[in-house]
Amino acid sequence: MAHTLWIGTRKGLFSLRADRARRRWRLTGPQFLGHVIHHVVQDPREPRVLLLGARTGHLGPTVMRSTDRGRSWHEAAAPPAFRKAGEGEEARAVERVFWLTPGHRSERGRWYAGSSPAGLFRSDDGGERWEPVAGFNDHPQRAQWAALPTPDGQFLHSIQVDPRDPRHLYIAISIGGVFESGDAGASWTPLNEGCAADFLPDPDALFGHDPHCVVQHPAMPDRLYQQNHCGIYRLDRPGRRWQRIGEAMPKKIGDVGFPIVLHPTDPDRAWVLPMDGGAVWPRTSIDGRPAIYATRDAGASWRRLDRGLPRSQAWLTVLRQAMCTDTHSRIGLYFGTTAGEVWASSNGGESWRCLVRHLPEIYSVTHAA
Repeated sequence: MAHTLWIGTRKGLFSLRADRARRRWRLTGPQFLGHVIHHVVQDPREPRVLLLGARTGHLGPTVMRSTDRGRSWHEAAAPPAFRKAGEGEEARAVERVFWLTPGHRSERGRWYAGSSPAGLFRSDDGGERWEPVAGFNDHPQRAQWAALPTPDGQFLHSIQVDPRDPRHLYIAISIGGVFESGDAGASWTPLNEGCAADFLPDPDALFGHDPHCVVQHPAMPDRLYQQNHCGIYRLDRPGRRWQRIGEAMPKKIGDVGFPIVLHPTDPDRAWVLPMDGGAVWPRTSIDGRPAIYATRDAGASWRRLDRGLPRSQAWLTVLRQAMCTDTHSRIGLYFGTTAGEVWASSNGGESWRCLVRHLPEIYSVTHAA
């Protein structure tokens, strides 16, 4: 099986292609040099198709599409855009196409996109033409749900499609919280009970939380994990209350970070990359000693994995889309840093090596078979 890592950066798109043993990797690129690449995703229904969300200097925020595994690209005919504002309404404009998710396996050609400011969009022709999802974008509470920005802006991300039901969706908003739809996006309900929001005056608020990354396990779709601004959580449906599994992390390390990734077949296994969540939230490796923490028991316990990573003075930041797994029988893990490094493990995180250095600031790392 071929293994490709697509690396979206602040200054263009790069790829790393591995041999079958994943021992040797070849760097190619850049494509779209000088443009911001937020997210690159392969279509599992049509593996030759890739979509990327970009903010380009001359085209603005847009979606690019490839039908030949990334050799060539063309811009979407109608990129994501909010509807025209009516009289007396505040006009909204997409600033970034931040997140991309393929639709259900039964919905050939359907994709979802999340934007900054928080907006949800859908395409039914493989990403060529996009329409706003009115059930969210025009919801009477949308302005209250997504009232606050992060220091880097406001984002709709972590779009999850239930593999059992194409109408069952989850989204996350930074800042706003997690929301659920059972009717393909026509209506939405907050899903934040149990999550801390230390920056809100009401500890039991229904929304206003800051989920950094939410993932749904493909083999057990009733299980969701969340890396939040205020901890690591697990939710087992049909329950509605998140459990703070980050409380089992070492107290000195805490449970703050951006990404969380799951084992593709074992719903009890997950990996996080903790970062300093101190008073000024530096968002760097704790004490300058980066490490992955792994659980094999759904968050009841965590184990530090740092063999091969720098032992000191390594103040790494890894963003929410910049960590992934592959589909190898011996699971591979990968992450990219804002300092332009890509690190890899071919044994589930037990040991690490740096594949490449000196790239531009890395926004996303995704695997394509």
